[in-house]
Amino acid sequence: MKRFLYILITITLLSSCSEYQKVLKNEDIAAKFKMGEELYNEGKFAKANKLFAQIVPNYRGKPQAEKLMYLYSNSFYKMKDYYTAGYQFERFASSYPKSEKLEEASFLGAKSYYMLSPAYTKDQKETKAAIEKLQDFINLFPESEYLSEANKLVKELDFKLEKKAFSIAKQYNTISDYPASVKSFDNFLFDFPGSTLREEALFLRFDSAYKLAVNSIEYKNTPNGIVPLKKNRLEQAKEFYTAFKKAYTNSKHIEEVNEMALVLDEELKKYSTKS
Repeated sequence: MKRFLYILITITLLSSCSEYQKVLKNEDIAAKFKMGEELYNEGKFAKANKLFAQIVPNYRGKPQAEKLMYLYSNSFYKMKDYYTAGYQFERFASSYPKSEKLEEASFLGAKSYYMLSPAYTKDQKETKAAIEKLQDFINLFPESEYLSEANKLVKELDFKLEKKAFSIAKQYNTISDYPASVKSFDNFLFDFPGSTLREEALFLRFDSAYKLAVNSIEYKNTPNGIVPLKKNRLEQAKEFYTAFKKAYTNSKHIEEVNEMALVLDEELKKYSTKS
């Protein structure tokens, strides 16, 4: 019995494959559309896509073109070919602005860009593009059923950019490039004022400024004359300390920053004595 079932299944599969190859090779576009839609509904997106690709040019301007283009675009999405899916969904939205599938296609097109966003440690060009596409969708469809998901995706992508900027600034601190670290954390705090990483950013900015100040040379020659470099850096570090303590009085870093502030005060006293 088992042998018989195996043979039956094999024959069925071979027959199915044979029929698919037959439709794939013939010139009957209606048969290709029909089988492509059947395969699509069965979840066989790669096979459906091959058939759709053959007939898309033939259906331009015809009543069935809208449905075909949606299925064709979504088959790329289902196959996880997000580059092509994003492009095809945008073409669909542009070609059929009155389609009942417009909202869904626009969302899936934007989400395709989201799916291309890499880990935060890599270049974030795709992430920025995805945020732009999703924001365009939100602006166009403020009452959409996909609005909640779109906002969630934007928030996730925004945080990825935050982590990228934070990691760069932190890396400068780690390799002791304190001027670059201070500048990068300044930019981070300006660009992401509500970040959940704000406390750590303020702490590491102060830490970088502190280490830069206490290890600084006393003076620096500039085109405008001699500048009291160490004193200026000590004062800036003290300002960063004040900003941190004001924002996070109960921080886990509070004892450490208070000890660092005492060192700054002792260093600054020397300049008061010199005066």
